[in-house]
Amino acid sequence: MTIRVGVNGFGRIGRNFYRALATQKAEGRATDIEIVAVNDLTDINTLAHLLKFDS
Repeated sequence: MTIRVGVNGFGRIGRNFYRALATQKAEGRATDIEIVAVNDLTDINTLAHLLKFDS
């Protein structure tokens, strides 16, 4: 059964959580967690930039 998750806030912890799930899926490790929504005040382009370039 897949657990559907919404991330409330895409700060450092939210981005790291997203990265961890994306890494697991990219490596082929099975995960039953699916991110279905991200809630944040910032526009989507800034969030994408932070996800890509923030360490």
